[in-house]
Amino acid sequence: MLTIQGGPGKSFCDGISRRNFLSAGALGIAGLTFGDVLRLRAEQPPAAKKLSRKSVVMVYLPGGPPHQDMYDMKPGAPVEVRGEFKPIRTNVPGMEICELMPQQAQIADQFSIVRGIKFANPNHLVEEVVTGFIPAAHRPAFGSVVSRIRGSDAMPPYVSFGDLDLGNPVNPENPHYLGTAHRPFSPRGPGMENLALNPRVSLDQLQDRRRLLMAFDNLNRSVDRADAMVGMDEFNARAFDVLRSGRAKEAFDLSREPEHTRQKYGKNTQFLLARRLVEAGVSVVTLGYSGGGGWDTHQNNFPAMRKKLPGYDEILTTFLTDLHDRGLTDDVAVIVWGEFGRSPVISSDGGRDHWPDAGCALLAGGGMRTGQVIGATDSTAARSLGNPYTVQNVFATLYRVLGIDPARTFNDLAGRPQYLLDDRTPIEQLLS
Repeated sequence: MLTIQGGPGKSFCDGISRRNFLSAGALGIAGLTFGDVLRLRAEQPPAAKKLSRKSVVMVYLPGGPPHQDMYDMKPGAPVEVRGEFKPIRTNVPGMEICELMPQQAQIADQFSIVRGIKFANPNHLVEEVVTGFIPAAHRPAFGSVVSRIRGSDAMPPYVSFGDLDLGNPVNPENPHYLGTAHRPFSPRGPGMENLALNPRVSLDQLQDRRRLLMAFDNLNRSVDRADAMVGMDEFNARAFDVLRSGRAKEAFDLSREPEHTRQKYGKNTQFLLARRLVEAGVSVVTLGYSGGGGWDTHQNNFPAMRKKLPGYDEILTTFLTDLHDRGLTDDVAVIVWGEFGRSPVISSDGGRDHWPDAGCALLAGGGMRTGQVIGATDSTAARSLGNPYTVQNVFATLYRVLGIDPARTFNDLAGRPQYLLDDRTPIEQLLS
């Protein structure tokens, strides 16, 4: 089965641990491990191809990135607000970003910046940027919604990668009332290196064992909750199908990439895997990027950013350029954000604190309009000028990109219909 578990992870300032809540485990067959699946490769690498439907890659910056030091700089503000960095011009007239991100400056026409996003919670509660709601709402993750609506064939519709430094996936990504089958597939944590089909087990035997598992499930069905068992049946079926799918094996096999491509991505293999997965037909991929230690910079913000931003600049530019060069720009939407912005005034420890009243997001691809700055903040980047955009406005835009009506409803566990979003207004400037 695919195992739901919680292990220790790195904590932010509020003590909340980012846990490895979904790991790939044994499918009821000794030796059934994913590592061997990754070693099963075809003779020739697949050619790049256009997708039949659009996908979304969400890049989560854990801890909350400082928008004033990245995409919403205020060089005219007092020194205790503007900080140490200077803005530089990009290839988009009027758009400026931090001097530590020169590579992004050269491809700024490939993305848009949304400034002044208002977040709902001042704490490290990732649920909002995963679901569009604060935690008490108990709403399903964006990827779970897409999984429920689109279903799957030979590929899991929703995949979650962890951050290689923090060692955890984006957390939590919970389907709630949509059912267990719509949890993300997470090839992270224990089992990634040794979860595959034992060479002594043939596909015919695998099918026989699957029937045996179904028989045991039917036998015990009367003593289990029907809704949970139905979900687990479908989830196990998906796991078996993924293991038997040639497309899945190829997509997860990085050895099929040319050496020069692997070198460009370096240690940030989750980005390369994300590109391969959306290319193979996965609808939603989430991944974390901490750049070493996360973005929760209550102290020493500027030394931390001097170390972090060049690497972030390089990998994001590599990823967006790779999508562009492979003809995937219109088919794959990318969003980059954290759970809030950072405070305008620099603290006595040289840091920036939590600031939900204003943050920013970078959006690219998916057929969206790029090469623009949307929204504006006041002179200290503390609040939006005019009505602020919200996280739900961003999700409404992404649903529109995927051709999903955010006014659609699903019944919650109490049988009440729930809209995908309460505020279903997209950011119109992003839509063609």
